[in-house]
Amino acid sequence: MKAEFINPFVTAGLKVLESVISARPESGQLAVRSAAFTTQQVSIVIGVTGAVEGQAIYGMSLVTATKIAAAMSSMPAMAFDEMASSAIGELGNMISGHATTLLSEAGYECQITPPTLVRGTEVEIATSTPALVIPLYTDFGKMEINVALMETGEKTATSPPRDTEKQEASDA
Repeated sequence: MKAEFINPFVTAGLKVLESVISARPESGQLAVRSAAFTTQQVSIVIGVTGAVEGQAIYGMSLVTATKIAAAMSSMPAMAFDEMASSAIGELGNMISGHATTLLSEAGYECQITPPTLVRGTEVEIATSTPALVIPLYTDFGKMEINVALMETGEKTATSPPRDTEKQEASDA
C-alpha cells in the first residue's frame, strides 16, 4: 500500500480530533499490521470505494471512546451508551470524509460507506491488504488509525487545461 493513501487519514484524524476535543493530538510511529487483527475495545469500520478500495478502521479503548463522545456532545458521559456510539460513528465519518476529500484532491476519486461500530476485544476484522497503522495520542487516550487500501484504477486528472487548449477552444 502506498504511503500517500495513509497520509490523508492521518492529516484528517489530527484535524478532526483537534476540532472535537479542543486539543492537538500527537501522532506516533507508523506500523504495519497483517490482514486480520483483533480490534480495540471500540472500532469504527468504514469502507472506501472508487479509485482506491479497502477499509479505514479507527480503534480505541472504551474509556477513550466515552471521553471523546462526551467532548463531541458537550455532555458528561458516564457510560458508552447509544448516544456515545452514535458520536463515535460520526467521528469516523468525519475523519474518513475529510480524508477522501484529500484523496480526491490528489486525483483519487473515492467514496465512503456508512460507519459500522464494532465492540469487543476478541473480534477479528479481516482486510484485503495489510493495514498501515498510525497511533494518535490525545488527552483522552490513544486512537489507532488503520488504513488498508489498494489502488483500483487510474488517478483522475487534477490539473487545469493548458493555455494552448484554452486558446484552441476560443479559436474554434
